[in-house]
Amino acid sequence: METVLPSLIDKHNRHLNYLRISITDRCNLRCLYCTPHDGLAKLKHEEILTYEEILRLATIAVNLGVNKIRLTGGEPLIRKGVLQLLPSLVSLPGLKDISMTTNGIYLKENLENIKSAGIKRINISLDTLRRERYRKITGYDGFEQVWEGIQLARQLGFNPIKINMVVMQGINDDEIVDFARLSLNHPYHIRFIEYMPSGFADQGTHLHHVPNSAVKEQIITSLGKLVKVLNTEIDGPTDRFRLEGAPGEIGFISPLTHHFCQVCNRLRLTASGHLRPCLLSDQEVDLKTLMRAGASDNDLEQIFLETAKNKPRAHRLVSEHCGSLSGQMSAIGG
Repeated sequence: METVLPSLIDKHNRHLNYLRISITDRCNLRCLYCTPHDGLAKLKHEEILTYEEILRLATIAVNLGVNKIRLTGGEPLIRKGVLQLLPSLVSLPGLKDISMTTNGIYLKENLENIKSAGIKRINISLDTLRRERYRKITGYDGFEQVWEGIQLARQLGFNPIKINMVVMQGINDDEIVDFARLSLNHPYHIRFIEYMPSGFADQGTHLHHVPNSAVKEQIITSLGKLVKVLNTEIDGPTDRFRLEGAPGEIGFISPLTHHFCQVCNRLRLTASGHLRPCLLSDQEVDLKTLMRAGASDNDLEQIFLETAKNKPRAHRLVSEHCGSLSGQMSAIGG
């Protein structure tokens, strides 16, 4: 008789069925909201989970009820061998959805292999549609590479293709309507994300978020009515809409002004092998050290269950007094 493992359900009766895995803390961009001026200390090679360790932990998570995995970084496509990891993850029994978030710089040359591995969904981080502004935000003149990758992804049949825009006051908030308009002409899912303060407390950058209520108002005023789209079981916290007659979608992720903690279904595995129940909490468990010391699968299952049970009710960032995210987004996989 097959053993049925307990599910990852926390004290607040949230079913944690979504695991985000950061496979590297390294990135080929230096975005304003992610990297301090003097750079970040990088993990040594031996400090990062091996692909075998990632697959082992992913298998345990799926056996405990996780049915959605997203690979993040840093930038996942700069880690050697990532394309060999993908088929093993895709084939895990019980996994309904696996996707990847990328900055798109190396997307074009890797899309065929990503598709052949079985990944159908992809998220691209893109905060501007203007070449020179892209260089200023990211520190690299790579807009054309990213845009060509997005277009090729559409040609190859990836669906959905989500474009994530972090809206920053005085930096790119004048492009909100331009991004929203993309959904009228293309089947892209445009995601407007409220900027969150990062672990280095914006050293000298003085970035400010724009509430998604203001973003939504701009879109409605310029482009017309937004029609609500119902979320599915594997959707995250996005508030989904569609402009009338549009082939694409518009979504709002509002961690500061509209906490979605009450429905949060995520756990995070960092590049260094720490399991975090909340992006915006210091709480984490070091799975890598335990694995390398000989922990059994049952030992690791119990840690997953305990971590899930202790997931905080809510994060402490609020729009009026933001504070700062502890830890680096590049290693956590925000």
